[in-house]
Amino acid sequence: MDRTDAERPGAPPLEVKRTPIVWRAATVAKLIEETTHAKTIVLDVPDWPGHVAGQHVDVRLTAEDGYQAERSYSIASAPEDAGLALTIERIADGEVSPYLTDTLAPGDQFELRGPIGGPFTWSVDRGGPLLLLAGGSGLVPLMAMLRHRAVRHSSVDTRVLVSARSWDDVLYADELPAFGGEGLQLRYTLTRGQPRGWAGWTRRVDAEMLVALGPDPAQRPLAFVCGPTPFVERAADLLVELGHRPGAIHTERFGPTGGAVK
Repeated sequence: MDRTDAERPGAPPLEVKRTPIVWRAATVAKLIEETTHAKTIVLDVPDWPGHVAGQHVDVRLTAEDGYQAERSYSIASAPEDAGLALTIERIADGEVSPYLTDTLAPGDQFELRGPIGGPFTWSVDRGGPLLLLAGGSGLVPLMAMLRHRAVRHSSVDTRVLVSARSWDDVLYADELPAFGGEGLQLRYTLTRGQPRGWAGWTRRVDAEMLVALGPDPAQRPLAFVCGPTPFVERAADLLVELGHRPGAIHTERFGPTGGAVK
């Protein structure tokens, strides 16, 4: 996911180990088709220093004529995973994402640097309760948190809301249900089209939805909200109105035209 950070004032960042951020050659090990317009790229990155769930990397592509383009993408894999995974959603008029989703093949290489980011991160040692709100491909960094939680066999109270236009647009649709149970509740809202027999929500995020999802603000949950700017701003405002601590609401949003905003 192309991304940019936006942290609410006073939010205490997770202490992240500082390592030199240098450009490294990444080799494509595997490509996974997530939806008709999104792919996960599993990379082999020699000397990768490790990351914390929620961090991102900068990707740099260099054309034969020397022209370079850079974008930032959230990391989808858990810190414990052997490969580094990025899930890329194709932007129709994008400069980088069409190449990564349509042209890239196993064995190809490009440059990346990271990991980058501290405020929008979580580890099981930080505890919970945990509230994850994802709009579209905003699910990517939250998926790293869910995978990390699963690998560590954590039962921390976790509530997840995934908002998408339709079921065909839901990333990791086959993997997500496996995270259910053991203190995790997963809910969906499909805002533009629903399959026959759909029993989930069918509207944009609202206060009633967040109250039903929980947890109660009195439990002082850590909230992570990621997605398009309108989704993030609406969800974060609703959380504050419902009594959640502004300092515990962490946000990350898409940049304009799918690019990362520094």
